[in-house]
Amino acid sequence: MINPRLNQWFKTGTPWIWLNAGAIAIALVAVFGLLMLILMRGMSHFWPADVQAFYYKNNENALTVIGEIVESETIPIDTLPDFKKIRNTQAGDKTVTRYLVKTGNRDILGSDFRWLYDINLVKTEQPKNLMVLERVEWGNFYGFLNTVYENDQMVAEGETAWPEFIKRLHRVIDIRKQILQLERVKIGAVNYQLERIRLKERRLQLNNDLSDAAKKEIETQRSELKQQYSDLLKQTKELYQQINRDSIRATVMDGSEVTVPLKKVVKAWQPNKMTLWNKLGFYMHSLWDFITEDPREANTEGGIFPAIFGTVMMVMLMAVLVTPFGVIAAVYLREYAKQGVLTRIIRIAVNNLAGVPSIVYGVFGLGFFVYFLGGNIDALFFPEALPSPTFGTPGLLWSSLTLALLTLPVVIVATEEGLSRIPKSLREGSLGLGATKAETLWRVVLPMASPAIMTGLILAIARAAGEVAPLMLVGVVKLAPSLPLDGNFPYLHLDRKFMHLGFHIYDVGFQSPNVEAARPLVYATSFLLVVVIVTLNITAINLRNRLREKYRALDG
Repeated sequence: MINPRLNQWFKTGTPWIWLNAGAIAIALVAVFGLLMLILMRGMSHFWPADVQAFYYKNNENALTVIGEIVESETIPIDTLPDFKKIRNTQAGDKTVTRYLVKTGNRDILGSDFRWLYDINLVKTEQPKNLMVLERVEWGNFYGFLNTVYENDQMVAEGETAWPEFIKRLHRVIDIRKQILQLERVKIGAVNYQLERIRLKERRLQLNNDLSDAAKKEIETQRSELKQQYSDLLKQTKELYQQINRDSIRATVMDGSEVTVPLKKVVKAWQPNKMTLWNKLGFYMHSLWDFITEDPREANTEGGIFPAIFGTVMMVMLMAVLVTPFGVIAAVYLREYAKQGVLTRIIRIAVNNLAGVPSIVYGVFGLGFFVYFLGGNIDALFFPEALPSPTFGTPGLLWSSLTLALLTLPVVIVATEEGLSRIPKSLREGSLGLGATKAETLWRVVLPMASPAIMTGLILAIARAAGEVAPLMLVGVVKLAPSLPLDGNFPYLHLDRKFMHLGFHIYDVGFQSPNVEAARPLVYATSFLLVVVIVTLNITAINLRNRLREKYRALDG
């Protein structure tokens, strides 16, 4: 027989409140636990870890391995393929510790990582003078600095080599920045203007308006730009000659000496000499570089700034496109449409659209926006560029429109709910004072519904920022050399392809040829994607709260 008090307790609903609270608590713990895992796995990648030297020796030979310990584990010795031989040399041992070590020097060793075992391991140490170089290509370099050269003439060795090397590396970094400024900004601007002149000339030819005066003017402009290009190219060649001046000689773990040109070095440090404060400063600098620099080495090195910029730009453009269409549709359904069978069918269709797989929107965007709409825009407004497409190819505009279409049902439903909560008396009072229906809608109804509109926008941003599948069809690429926003008119280039954090995670995590090197970057990029989404949502939430406070008096 059920206890009456227990029965009464169940009837009060208290158990279900506690169950809901428990479920929410478990969900929050799981979410924050996952975020902490991503944070630790990703952000720890930028910490300058100590570099170990492993010394092995047996009856036949000796071996030295240098690298960073990425992870270690203890495994049964019987699981090794040559366990019988090992058991004879390590009598009585039932387990063995193995280390995943990042040895770098991919151009010399063939791979960045290797497994090491504590079998025949004589000792490990952390040599103070061991250096790590981050390079433009081939990943990290580990070795001992011997000498510094200028134009193949030795200028420093021994204890004086490291300060001289750092001084010359700073010079190389400054020259590299100048080259980047010239190639991407100045030379890029000249090439862009030359292309516009070419298209202008072709447009005049197609329209039979290319007069002698116009041709002369075009040739004059082209000659001036070519002269600018020649001068900039000369400056670039001089800078390349300067950056090729210095090099170093270093000893690697097999004892051989190699030459490393400074033009290939991005960063250099001696982790085993660094104090805690030095490492903290290095960590913050590396993290900043990761956020602000371009990717390298098939996206497994360098930074992710183009992906962050592309994600934010696409979401902002999507928000600008989806909000007016969603609000207009909701206003029509709630305020103007006759509430009948057809309206109910439309609402059902809108709700069902929210459940359509995102890849379907991508296919629709590719077929309708890119090929149909973009192709017709090219034929009407950019015939001079054909057969090369301008808008008839995936780009930022079509990606934003596709995601706007994907998130449109969310904005419509949220706006409709906001409109339905506005008291009818407010509408009647406005109309009674002589305002028209349009004025009432614009001055009373929409301002009071603005928090609900912002709620719909927040939900749209949260969904759109993490979408990847449709973007692969309508504009996202592995590497975009030019940002959609630059100093060339019209400044915002909606036709350009762009990078996206979600696709970057997919590409680095599943398409990378160097899985172990890419793994921490996947975690770091995932965490930054969460940060970007949270930042965009917090901005929208703050705006919604301000609007809610502003119109709270009217609601009362």
